[in-house]
Amino acid sequence: MNEYKEKILKICNESNKATLMETLNIEYIDVGENYLVAKMPVTPKVHQPDGVLHGGATVALAESVGSMASHIFLDTKEFFVRGLEISANHVKSIREGDVYARAEVVHKGRTTQIWDIKVTDKNGNLISICKLTTIALSKK
Repeated sequence: MNEYKEKILKICNESNKATLMETLNIEYIDVGENYLVAKMPVTPKVHQPDGVLHGGATVALAESVGSMASHIFLDTKEFFVRGLEISANHVKSIREGDVYARAEVVHKGRTTQIWDIKVTDKNGNLISICKLTTIALSKK
């Protein structure tokens, strides 16, 4: 399982090259049967003017991990994934360190997928909670 997990994470991280995910230094760090985890450093480049993590950067992290999770769990030879809707509630601010986004599947349908994404700090404190709906579209 570890070899399989490492292979998936390597593919996910290689897909970040020259994208927003690379710009935000998002790294995929764990994957399981129905979840994917990514981390992002909280530095001044993702701050609001008052020095805390920008909600937009948090949502970009959440959508990145949820969309990548959909991508992993679908047949990407047949389908591509797009986000339909994302909502976020920001409950705590953070100035530095890393944040972790864990996307867990709520609904894995043939066409739509719903992901619950919790963004936490290194101590497991909830920073934001997000819900992402994705759609699988046929490549044909």
